[in-house]
Amino acid sequence: MIYIKGAGMSKFDASQNWSYERIYESVNESLESGNVSLEDIDAVFVSNSEPESNGERQKHTAPMISSMFQKKIPMLTVLAGCAAGGIALWDAINYLNANNARNVLIIGFEKLVAGRSESATDEMFRGGERIYEQAEGMIFPAQNALVAQQYMMKYGATSDDLALVALKNHENAFDNPKARFYKKKVTWDMIKNSPIVASPFRLFDCSIPCNGAAAVIISKHKTDIEIIGSSLSTSKLSAFERNDMTSWNSTVNAAKIAYDQAKITTKDLDIAEVHDAFTSVELISYEDLGFCGKGEAARLIRGGKVNINGALPTNTSGGLKAKGHPISATGISQIYELVLQLRNQAGKRQIDHPKYALAHNTGGAGCVATVHILRKT
Repeated sequence: MIYIKGAGMSKFDASQNWSYERIYESVNESLESGNVSLEDIDAVFVSNSEPESNGERQKHTAPMISSMFQKKIPMLTVLAGCAAGGIALWDAINYLNANNARNVLIIGFEKLVAGRSESATDEMFRGGERIYEQAEGMIFPAQNALVAQQYMMKYGATSDDLALVALKNHENAFDNPKARFYKKKVTWDMIKNSPIVASPFRLFDCSIPCNGAAAVIISKHKTDIEIIGSSLSTSKLSAFERNDMTSWNSTVNAAKIAYDQAKITTKDLDIAEVHDAFTSVELISYEDLGFCGKGEAARLIRGGKVNINGALPTNTSGGLKAKGHPISATGISQIYELVLQLRNQAGKRQIDHPKYALAHNTGGAGCVATVHILRKT
């Protein structure tokens, strides 16, 4: 059995003065919340996918931060695009299960906004198919927009449904002190009148890149939060190679494995953090994760079930949409939010008595997905 001892997160922002002190900030918070010292850490997994854009131009990022530690321990770097945080956690869980270790630290960080925008953009695009798609303009917003078009034609969802997802997540981020859009009011009119990026996406349908770091400590020693499900599934790189673009089988498969491991169903879930790189991705994820039947996601968002006061609050942190999306830190920041919620430490966005929580992190346009399920013991 694997437990979570501590979790930490820096402020997600667009500061041009971002420094690696943010990594230490998130690590120190995780150590303090878990009552752990650096001497107690036996291995470190570091997720960082954009080393060419972060100012250091350093691909060997794990040794770069090894000066934090006063002993020789294994440190591994995980590069997996937007899914790097979730995959680093999956790797760490398997490492802990297979080795005689006490505590493993997982760190995710990215310095996107402070880097040169053209370099950061080019690095992010390397998470998709470059030869046949991106060379013809099929970059991530365009690719996801075409998936959204197919979904809307097939199931009758509308741009208003996408806007409801954006509005919900911005309302949640308003009360999250570490979110990119903390205390920044976003209204329905602002969303609906924002510029079109790639139809049907408007500006507020797209997640926002930012700088940030997050950390979590896992252990075999029992704590108040147990990881009862951990899964990773991979699909084809291009959405157009799949039989159905409107369902991401990486998420479907990862969810099934995690639910089976946890011995629960979606009816047991009290809260979820799902990957909303674009508002349509959150809608599709409701269905692929089993929150509702196929084609029913619009009804879920319209009915308020996934709102913070609903039956299954989703993205109480603000999600990638409004908390921010610093690529490799995203999957770990999802765990941070769920730890706060399970420990009743989420402040104004705290939900009532959660016991089971789910984190869903994807990379590319659904080509890889991780699902982790936590239980308050």
